[in-house]
Amino acid sequence: MMRNKMGDEKLDECMKERYELAETRIREIITENTVKEPFGTFFRKMAEFLSMAAEVMDEDDAEFSIKELKERNYRFYKDILPENYENSYGNPAYAVKKLGDCGKAFSFLYAELMGVTAYSHEKRLWDMTVSMELFLELYSAFCEEELPEASTVEGILRSYVNDYCQDMMEQRIREGVDPKLDFAADIIMNSDLSDLRYLYKYGEYVSENEIGVAEFLNSLSQDEIDKMASTYTEGYRIGFITGRKDITKKKTVNIRYSLGFERMVKAAIIQFRKMGLDPVIYRHAVHAVNKRGSVRVGYTGGVANPQYDYDHRQDSALFLDGDFVQRKLRAMQTSYEKYKDLANVHGGPACIDTFGEAPFSPVSKHEAYTLNETQQKLQTELDNESGQIVNRYIKGDERSFTIIAYPVPEIGGNYEEIFREIVKINTLDYHLYQEIQQTIINTLDTCEWVEVKGRGDNDTDLLIHLHELSDPEKQTNFENCVADVNIPVGEVFTSPQLAGTGGILHVKKVYLNGLQFRDLKLVFDCGQVIDYTCSNFKTEEENRKYIEDNILHHHPKIPMGEFAIGTNTTAYVAAMKYGIADKLPILIAEKMGPHFAVGDTCYSWAEDTPVYNPDGKEIIARDNEISEMRKDDVSLAYYGCHTDITIPYDELGSIRVIDDEGEMISIIENGRFVLPGTEELNKPFNHLPLNKNIS
Repeated sequence: MMRNKMGDEKLDECMKERYELAETRIREIITENTVKEPFGTFFRKMAEFLSMAAEVMDEDDAEFSIKELKERNYRFYKDILPENYENSYGNPAYAVKKLGDCGKAFSFLYAELMGVTAYSHEKRLWDMTVSMELFLELYSAFCEEELPEASTVEGILRSYVNDYCQDMMEQRIREGVDPKLDFAADIIMNSDLSDLRYLYKYGEYVSENEIGVAEFLNSLSQDEIDKMASTYTEGYRIGFITGRKDITKKKTVNIRYSLGFERMVKAAIIQFRKMGLDPVIYRHAVHAVNKRGSVRVGYTGGVANPQYDYDHRQDSALFLDGDFVQRKLRAMQTSYEKYKDLANVHGGPACIDTFGEAPFSPVSKHEAYTLNETQQKLQTELDNESGQIVNRYIKGDERSFTIIAYPVPEIGGNYEEIFREIVKINTLDYHLYQEIQQTIINTLDTCEWVEVKGRGDNDTDLLIHLHELSDPEKQTNFENCVADVNIPVGEVFTSPQLAGTGGILHVKKVYLNGLQFRDLKLVFDCGQVIDYTCSNFKTEEENRKYIEDNILHHHPKIPMGEFAIGTNTTAYVAAMKYGIADKLPILIAEKMGPHFAVGDTCYSWAEDTPVYNPDGKEIIARDNEISEMRKDDVSLAYYGCHTDITIPYDELGSIRVIDDEGEMISIIENGRFVLPGTEELNKPFNHLPLNKNIS
């Protein structure tokens, strides 16, 4: 008997009948030759894939060996693995080569049907059924003597998206707030985590990284696991306290993690429940309607092929128009209204990030769907409006978050040693950093201007305009950030004034959201990006488009929402020691030098909530000239993005404050802290490998 893990008590008999009819018909297609080539091969191959998913859907709690589970997991994902991708219909270039004008749409269909892997493991009857019926509708169209045009194929796919937009959005929103949808939580809390077969219950791709993490965590004592979990859960709890928000009003927390970390997540669930918070755990989006580019929000397994994800990041270009935007916004509004009581008591996300995967530099393919200029504007409108809807039901001034990161085995070297080093970095003495960072803040608060310059081949030359303090005894510009919502320590950060802020930001190599940027340069004027380039691709057009897609997010201009000085020299030295600087997530990398975020401020949607440093001073720099527009027109105030870009210490020339007389006080010179009272931060540099010494 099929189990429904998505919260329904009974399977709808009509839907079950539709599913069984679709399954039977698809199994017949495997051996049919009705459809003309080259399309017949595609349909038979996908029929085999859908039938394999149906077998998982239909099976009870059968016992399989770990070898059998590995083989089945491989069969689900083998077609898009890098070694097979050149001949996969999931590859838009191959699909177009084989299927001509219809190839792009068929590659979209392929990606949408890949979702059945997840649906079958979760026993999601509705999702399985509508996916299989979509396949059959297209198969039927190609059984005709006259083959459909590409426009007809795209029309069928658009109808599918539009017809089911409401259902898909409602399910996605419910997943984000309803702890009764406990598919993942059930695996975590009720599986024998020493038996790694549990990893294959999700239906996610299981690579050596997920296996290696699970094996390593299984080698740790329960006390070590509990301490790791406590760093994470306490960071979440303290975030509410420092933000002066009442955590007792909240009943749920969204846990996001990568497979392999279940022992830590299980300990965290127990600790969160002691705080009165039940876990809400959902998978990264699978339906095209709910995806957000190639970014995975929710729990995830390994990424079978980042190029595949990149190729399909803008599949919404197939259906994104004004009608769809309004349809999706209505679906969001009605769904949040339906689940408003659950949304009101939701506390926000607690994220466990991973890092260490081989750096990925994508290949841009003209065969893939890409948003045109009109669609880019529509996407921006959709992002802005949806952000407002979310904030009405999960209020920004009442929610919080936390985020922590750990390495995966692919990072190389001595994995156990690196992992323990990261645990050490995540638990550094925040009292020490708090005191030193306050010294830096005291100096920064004496002026309205900060100059940041690179050195060597780094062309950074920026002037940052700070807010004027009307009462320096009670006010400050910079937040003293230790280790609560943003683990590990430490940084001091502010929202600059845009007027007067300008210059060049240059980083020789940086990884943002898993993508590599080489020789990234952003030019600011009046605090906004007015020009940009990088050296990833052969043509300037491709380089600019790469930045527009992944940093500017199609905004014609985007402001500097944050300026910060990272103080975690211990993390920097560890990165140099183990040669992992190019693999660290921005969460850690942003603490390893000054960084600048383009997009919203750190206080977006909560600017009117007073925030205080440990010394009792109010942080008044919560707004800039753009976020202040919310008072008249909230649609003009937010960008829905915040991308941190760090200049590492070895590329940093100086950070100096400038007073009204033009006199300068140095905080950093040649990559070292020189401000009196910050000398302790230079001690880790003594442990740098000789060839990495930056002094």
